[in-house]
Amino acid sequence: MQFGIFSVGDVTVDPTTGRAPTEHERITAQIAIAKRADEVGLDVVAFGQHHNPPFVASSPTTTMAFVAAQTSRIILSTATTLITTTDPVRIAEDYGTLQHLTNGRMDLMLGRGNTGPVYPWFGKDPRQAVPLTIENVGLLHRLWREDVVDWEGHFRTPLRGFTATPRPLDGVPPFIWHGSIRTPEVARLAAAYGDGFFANHIFWPPSHTARMVRMYREAYEAAGHGGAHQAIVGLGGHVFMRPRSQDAIREFRPYFDNAPVYGHGPSLEDFMRDTPLTVGTPEEVIERTLASRDYVGDYQRQLFLVDHAGLPLEVVLEQVDMLGELVVPVLRREFAIGRPADVPDGPTHAARVAEGATVTA
Repeated sequence: MQFGIFSVGDVTVDPTTGRAPTEHERITAQIAIAKRADEVGLDVVAFGQHHNPPFVASSPTTTMAFVAAQTSRIILSTATTLITTTDPVRIAEDYGTLQHLTNGRMDLMLGRGNTGPVYPWFGKDPRQAVPLTIENVGLLHRLWREDVVDWEGHFRTPLRGFTATPRPLDGVPPFIWHGSIRTPEVARLAAAYGDGFFANHIFWPPSHTARMVRMYREAYEAAGHGGAHQAIVGLGGHVFMRPRSQDAIREFRPYFDNAPVYGHGPSLEDFMRDTPLTVGTPEEVIERTLASRDYVGDYQRQLFLVDHAGLPLEVVLEQVDMLGELVVPVLRREFAIGRPADVPDGPTHAARVAEGATVTA
C-alpha cells in the first residue's frame, strides 16, 4: 500500500499573522515539502492543477519534473490533471515526456476540477463536463496505446495519422487514476478502462465514499478486469497533528475557519464528526485511517492534505515528519494484517512492466 501527501497549491493568508506568501514562496515551499516527503519515506507526492487565484498550481508537469530531479524514490503524481480543459494530446505528450524524465516514477489523476468559470477560458462549456471527460479519456487511452491514431469526436478537431511522442516508456503507459468526489459517471469510467479510482472524500461522510467505491468495484468486476476486491482504490484525507488533541484543535481552528475550501461553513467540530478530517494526535490519525478499510475494503493508496489554508512552511514540514515517523510505519504494518494475497499493491511502473502491461493492454 502507498502513502503520501497531496497539495492544491493555494496561496492563502495566514490568519494568525495576516500575511500571505508570495507566489514564489508558495511554489518553492511545495518543492521543499515534496523533498521532505521523499526524505521521510513517503511513497507519493501529488500536485493539483488550477488556473485561477488563489492557486499557483497551473503547470504540474513542470513542478513534478523539478521535484523528480531532486528526489530519489518518491512517486510523482497529480491531485488533478484537468481532463476537461486540457487537450488530451497535450496530456499524452507532456506526461509521456515526464514518464521518461522520471524513469517511470510518476502517474496521474484525471479530474474535472470544481471551478466552472475556468471552462470558457479554454473554450469549453461547463455544462458538457461529463461528456468532455468521457471523450477525452477515450482519446488519451488511444494515444498511449496506438502508434498511429485516426480519431474524430465532438469537442476537438479530428486526428488523422497522428502519433503522440514520445511513446510510453518500456511500452507501458503511465498509470491513470480517476479522481471524483460525487460523480458516478467517473467511477464507472475508471472501471471500464481498468484504471484506478481515487475518492477524495474530504467533504463527504464515509457512507457517501463507501457507495462510490462500491459502485466502482462492481463495475470493475463487470468489465472483466478482476474481482471487485482487486479494483485499484485510493483515498484522500486531511490531517493536522500535535502530541495533544486539544493543542491540535486550538492551533488549526483559525486556519480551518478561513480556508478556501472549508471556511465560513460548518464548524471544525462538525467537519471532524461528519467527514474524515482528523485534527488531533498521530494515534487518532492512525485509528481514523485504519477505520476506512471497514467501509471501502483493502485499498492501494492513501494521500493526506497537509499544506492547505495558509499554514506556515515550518508547520507543514512538521506534519510531514510526523506522518513519516509516527503514522505511516504503523499504517503499513496494520494494513498488511489480513490483506488477501490477491489484492494488488499500489501501482508502480516497474511492477506494471513486470506484469506485461503493454501498450496494447
